[in-house]
This record gives sequence, structure tokens and C-alpha cells, in this order.
Amino acid sequence: MSVRLFVGNLPYGAGEAELREYFAAVGQPSQIIMPVDRETGRPRGFAFVEYADRTMAEEAIRRFDSQPFKGRPLAVSEARPREERAPGARPPGGAPAGPRPTRSFESSAPSPAGRGTQARRESAGPLRRGAKKQWAEEKPKRPIQVRTTGRIYNVEGDDSGEDVEIDNFATSLDPPAKDDEPEKE
Repeated sequence: MSVRLFVGNLPYGAGEAELREYFAAVGQPSQIIMPVDRETGRPRGFAFVEYADRTMAEEAIRRFDSQPFKGRPLAVSEARPREERAPGARPPGGAPAGPRPTRSFESSAPSPAGRGTQARRESAGPLRRGAKKQWAEEKPKRPIQVRTTGRIYNVEGDDSGEDVEIDNFATSLDPPAKDDEPEKE
């Protein structure tokens, strides 16, 4: 009965021939599978090595686990059976199954005036030579109002003639209580 081994922490530059030669020191592997990334086509950093005999597989685990291969310590163990999952399903923590959502960078919602952004740009007319593209929605319609709250005091002095009393909590002291006053003799 054949035994499949999982070989992790492989250098990305390692090839199937090099891996076959390395594991042949124990016994000739019957099959080597090196998965590649679907999008980039680059190796994923692990492989499966299959031996026809269980004793050779156990010897390979004992001999090659944590041993350096092209500068990296390999992680060699017996491969676990693949978990059954629904078609199109991904393991927990992965991206959701199904088509990817598309994003629209141009708003298709109409503006408050009832016309979309594209229609406003088209109706703006041709630009003058040397003019910058500044659309109506990018500039404010009127000056921005600044609202002030609270009292504003003149730094140099108050022209109204009123004395304004300001509490300074840092320097003020509580008046002494009747019980705390020293007795006068």
C-alpha cells in the first residue's frame, strides 16, 4: 500500500527533479506532486512525495524532517486525507464562494438636480485653451459659512467698558469653612 508524505517549507526555487533526487536517498519515490498557484503559476512552497512501501516512507520522515534542503529546514510528515467539502466551498477564513463583486467607480445615481455626473460634464461645453478642468460639483456654490459659538473676547481689551470676570480654577481657592478658621483672641 502506498503512503503519501507532506513536505512543507520547500524553497520556491526547488524543482521536482531536485526533490526526487533528494528523497531517493531513502528509496525511489513513486510519485511527486508540487502544487502551483493558479493565478501566478509559481510553486506554493509544499509538495507531496509518495512511496510504494510504508517502511521507506517512515524512514523518509525520520531522516528528512527538520533537515535543511537548499537552505530551509523541511517539514516532513504523513499526509492527512483531504477533507470533503461542497463544490465551490472554501475552507473557513477564505474568501466567500461565488462570483466576485464588481465595483463601479462612477456613480450611477442621479444628482439632486436629476441629472447624472456624466450628463453635467457633457453639458459643460468645450474648455477654453489653458483652462483647468473644474466641474461644478467640485467647487462650492457659495462661500463656506463659519459659525461661531460661545463668546469671543478681544485680546487687547474690551471696548464695551464692561469688566468681565473670569474664573481661574488654577489659582482660586475655596473660602475657608467656619470650622476651619483660626480663632481670634
